[in-house]
Amino acid sequence: MRFLVTGSNGLVGSRVCALLERAGHEVVGLGKGPRRTPLHHAYVECDLTDERRLSGALEAAAPEVIIHPASMTEVDSCERDPEQAFAVNVGATGAVARSARKLGAHLVHVSTDYVFDGEAGPYDEQALPNPRGVYALTKHMAEQAARTFVPGCAIARTAVVYGWPAAGRANFGAWLVGAFSQGQPVRLFEDQYVSASFADSVAEMLVELGERKLGGVWNTCGADVVDRVSFGRALCEVFGFDAGLITPTRLADMKLASPRPLRSGLRVDKVRAQLRSQPLGLGESLRRFHAAWQAGRGA
Repeated sequence: MRFLVTGSNGLVGSRVCALLERAGHEVVGLGKGPRRTPLHHAYVECDLTDERRLSGALEAAAPEVIIHPASMTEVDSCERDPEQAFAVNVGATGAVARSARKLGAHLVHVSTDYVFDGEAGPYDEQALPNPRGVYALTKHMAEQAARTFVPGCAIARTAVVYGWPAAGRANFGAWLVGAFSQGQPVRLFEDQYVSASFADSVAEMLVELGERKLGGVWNTCGADVVDRVSFGRALCEVFGFDAGLITPTRLADMKLASPRPLRSGLRVDKVRAQLRSQPLGLGESLRRFHAAWQAGRGA
């Protein structure tokens, strides 16, 4: 099958491309700036906010399936620059979806648990979104844009994606490893509950949604909902770091630019029942994360 993957330099996109290559699919990756991965698939440098160039790249690739992880994910940056957040998260998704409709391609759009307000998580696929903040609003609008042009698309919601090696800016897990490796103390939220998701596992689920051309909403995330302090302590146990470096704090004390959902997290019953690629529990995810870190260090 012919696949096109946006954000192919990124944490999830690069792993999706690697899995597709390994499975023998024809792959075209789209990314901002030069290629930053050692993969062999075709690559097109493309700013997704340039709709004319984006549409041309998609039409030239003529994919059967488009997997769209690319987005502006820095929550506070979105709050400070809503125009850019709208352009990347909503405008680009609308352009991708319009091209998918024109090409007759199946679309797998990657979204987030932030579409919920965090008042009553964890959430299943039938829960009604209530986004707060620019990032959350633009990701919710992106879901609507995808559905508008490709009603049979898959909406794949994930949360706090981490992996090694990091791609671009450090993800939550990679940031913790970097800090703990240097003996640096960190402050983690004890009152924010999330479905932390290992990037390799997320990529496996996205690839399956694409290969099987499945539609609807899917929670493609980690299997366990934990607060960030518990995640940090579990990481320390697996990696052998000092959990005493963690200082629990509350979200309200940080005075961040953008609101975050507190009791968030996503239920994975549907994925467990219907996908071959199963969501990983926290322990297994961290063991795989640790193995990737050790391999990257040549350990």
